[in-house]
Amino acid sequence: MPFQGVDFFDVDTLFDEEEKAVRDTVRRWVDDAVMPIIAKHYLEGSFPSSLVPQMAELGLFGANLPEEYGCAGLNNVAYGLIMQELERGDSGVRSFASVQGALVMYPIHAFGSEEQKKAWLPKLASGEAIGCFGLTESDYGSDPGAMITVARETDDGWRLNGTKMWITSGSTADVAIVWAKTGELDDPKSIKGFIVPTESQGFSSKDQKGKLSLRASDTSELVLQDVLVPSDAVLPESGGLKSPLMCLTQARYGIAWGAVGAAMACYEEAVSYAKTRVVFGRPIGGTQLQQARLAEMLTEITKAQLLCVQLGRLKDAGTMRPEQVSLAKRNNVNIATDIARETRRLLGANGILAEYQAMRHMANLESVYTYEGTHDVHTLVLGQAVTGLNAF
Repeated sequence: MPFQGVDFFDVDTLFDEEEKAVRDTVRRWVDDAVMPIIAKHYLEGSFPSSLVPQMAELGLFGANLPEEYGCAGLNNVAYGLIMQELERGDSGVRSFASVQGALVMYPIHAFGSEEQKKAWLPKLASGEAIGCFGLTESDYGSDPGAMITVARETDDGWRLNGTKMWITSGSTADVAIVWAKTGELDDPKSIKGFIVPTESQGFSSKDQKGKLSLRASDTSELVLQDVLVPSDAVLPESGGLKSPLMCLTQARYGIAWGAVGAAMACYEEAVSYAKTRVVFGRPIGGTQLQQARLAEMLTEITKAQLLCVQLGRLKDAGTMRPEQVSLAKRNNVNIATDIARETRRLLGANGILAEYQAMRHMANLESVYTYEGTHDVHTLVLGQAVTGLNAF
């Protein structure tokens, strides 16, 4: 009997019953709720907002944060498996959940006051409020410490001015976590996080037009013109560039798992097609060329699966290092991008059709390859970890 599925090394045996139950629940939901509609939204360039209440009901937002704030309180491996299954459906769906949990809820939990946590986390977990993360600027992507968004203290709060770019959920968010400098522009140590309701006067957003990737995702520009927020809008425990980078580490962890999900989806499509597509009187899966493609895909997915499990165990043990997340994000997104491309090629002309997944995943993964630290930046992170020398 030929091998079935994508678990060639019985990675399933490394998960406990709760972790497998979470994964299987999300997998069924993706199959039932995401897959029938995602191609339509991708072609239209619209985010499937109807999925948000369902995701909240399943406890997918901030799933690894404590139950006392309305979250699921899952361990980090279970959280990673959620990200894996969401990206099996589409990177845009996983991105939405990643931003909501890792980039909005996490900084409130990590750097916020108890009042801020109680006010915002239950709303964000339930989907009553949608959040976005305002760090990147048009001229300062890989160098966020050079941001020029500023926050100046007033008699009764703070005044924010600046522009943020490439912001997921920016046009639909109710609240933004905005990072700004409270001191001189050349002082990244003065960076603080602020909870900014998007209804604030002077706050506006604009959809990013012309995207050829992540089309089923809301991507926006944020503009803050003399936005006034009260004193208690600042995240009191935030300080310096380290704070937003800690948030990015949380998001990159989820991306490492999510990329495996996209790779799995493409591989399964490639295997199915190879078995049924007949050329020159036989299935193309019976040719050496296509078998070599499938063998390479399965090998890389297996290595990425094992990498994620160990990374998750380290995170749950509290010993995970940011450099380890860089390695996982860099490797897994890279192999997923290659697998999506090779699946598209295996599918031939059919590979460009929306009824197949490969080209949608291929285009999406080009964005994932770039955001949350580009592939090249993570290369330099690893180089510095190995040599102790900064090549930035």
